[in-house]
Amino acid sequence: MNYYERASVLRAETVEHRRFFHTNAEVGLYMPKAKAYVMAKLKEYGLEPEECGKGVTAEIGKGGRTILLRADMDALPMEEESGLEFACPTGTEAHTCGHDIHAAMLLTAAKLLKEDEAKLEGVVRFMFQPAEETLEGAKNMIEHGILDPMPDAALAFHVAAGRVPAGTFMYNGRQGEAMMFSVDGFNITVTGRGAHGAYPHLSVDPINIGVNIYLALQELIARESDPSKACALTVGSFRAGSAANIIPESAVLEGTVRTNDIQARKLLVNRMKEISAKIAEAYGGTAQVEMVSEIPPLFCDADLVREMVGFIEELPIPALTGHDGVTASASEDFAVIAEKVPSVFIYLSAGYLDERGDAPAHNPKVMFNEDVLPIGAACLAHCAKRWLESHK
Repeated sequence: MNYYERASVLRAETVEHRRFFHTNAEVGLYMPKAKAYVMAKLKEYGLEPEECGKGVTAEIGKGGRTILLRADMDALPMEEESGLEFACPTGTEAHTCGHDIHAAMLLTAAKLLKEDEAKLEGVVRFMFQPAEETLEGAKNMIEHGILDPMPDAALAFHVAAGRVPAGTFMYNGRQGEAMMFSVDGFNITVTGRGAHGAYPHLSVDPINIGVNIYLALQELIARESDPSKACALTVGSFRAGSAANIIPESAVLEGTVRTNDIQARKLLVNRMKEISAKIAEAYGGTAQVEMVSEIPPLFCDADLVREMVGFIEELPIPALTGHDGVTASASEDFAVIAEKVPSVFIYLSAGYLDERGDAPAHNPKVMFNEDVLPIGAACLAHCAKRWLESHK
């Protein structure tokens, strides 16, 4: 089967999938509409889907090795301003990262592979994942068996917005180079002793402690991080107090630590915890650090990347152009899959060359080019089939 030609025939059906997810955007782990839709469509295509934690999985083929194909399907908690007729109407959820496209492409890939199942030289496992944006979904599905038994390879795509034409794909095949950064999200709760603003000597001021913690954390990047590694520590929220004349009992700092290096990650996270505790102690208070996300850097398997790129280049996709060495300081919870399974993560452009390509991902006005849908579906199906053929 020529998967690109068949996916092009199925373009309208894939668009229908995408627009359902887009209009019915859901966030986090609990995605009942998306989950029900995916299971219904997979059954319609002849597969036997099962719940896997808060996500959905299914398999086709038998014997031989197993390749995992993954798509996330959650949205972001924000308003949409795209002006599209199928925009999410709630005003509180929006597919501004393109996960609706990922889920639609994988549904069509499942249909393509099911139609060609007799020619598969192994097993294809599908992973429809919630909660990538909250960095919970992959771990949830791992806890519920998505990697049991362990697959031999894994592949995921992510669409990119902007003024880059469809047919462009971006990857990182450099051994030992992180494609995406780790992300360790933290909450630091500082506890002191409240008092009247007129009597600060009777307090242990958590705001003062929090400010000193904030300043000290910046020195981690300036004076303790290896300049040859890329590191970022951001405190994005600082909450304390309710009135101008009251010193509160507590303050909360929320932020993230990101890096492309495993050792730098360990250093930064450990020192962030130590500094917070010691500064609070020095001022007579306490600091409790809660880790809310712990996602490693995303490293792709260099040999597997070369294979997948070669398979993609076999497809008759117009204006097909590949770019190696892509890195991003954003994070992706597919990294917890790649930590356990030889994996490949590839960006597919879903941009427009006109004014529709001005807004980036996570912007309320972002728009994605649906021309990417048959491209992504074909790449997923073709790469899976060809990899199984090459490793039977």
